[in-house]
Amino acid sequence: MSGDTTGTAEGAPAGSRTVAGLDLKPALEAVLMVVDEPATEEHLARILERPRRQIADALRELADEYTVQGRGFELRFVAGGWRFYTRASYAPAVERLVLDGQTARLTQAALETLAVVAYRQPVSRSRVSAVRGVNCDGVMRTLLQRGLVEEAGAEPETGAILYRTTTYFLERMGLRGLDELPELAPFLPEAEAIEAETQEGVPSFDPDAPDAPDAEDADD
Repeated sequence: MSGDTTGTAEGAPAGSRTVAGLDLKPALEAVLMVVDEPATEEHLARILERPRRQIADALRELADEYTVQGRGFELRFVAGGWRFYTRASYAPAVERLVLDGQTARLTQAALETLAVVAYRQPVSRSRVSAVRGVNCDGVMRTLLQRGLVEEAGAEPETGAILYRTTTYFLERMGLRGLDELPELAPFLPEAEAIEAETQEGVPSFDPDAPDAPDAEDADD
């Protein structure tokens, strides 16, 4: 007995609906639940076969609805696209899940190094090492491998490779841009003093030279 595909696209299962015929807000929720990076309005418009303006309006309405309802998650515009995030007020519950018997994804050394890059970018490895007072080559390799930092040209005076944070860094931090980084001014006097004291004592590391022991960062 042949199957009845009346009303469906050729080759599609009986009873299936076209993407354009789906209710927009639930369709957006379904797609955003499975994305592994923020989805742009243009991409969502292509996927759901709707005008970009209609997509943009629906996304903002959803974000407002979640806030009004006090949901445990929120829809945020981050790094050029939209993605679900845990609402900050429920962070203690998430932290308990993540930290309960599990190992943090980045070591303290890696987090400190990433912070220096974020606030000083574009910055060379030797400058990062001067600020931290220890050879950071090993940690920088880890951050590069994880896609949190990337090369950003060379320093004109020395030819040293410069590094900056990536779009993936913004995504993981939940930031729209670097201008949303917390204000660092209250900590600058201490940071500048540490750098002044350590810069002469830390050699300028050549990233192309054979790997040397990374002291405290060897366990990154």
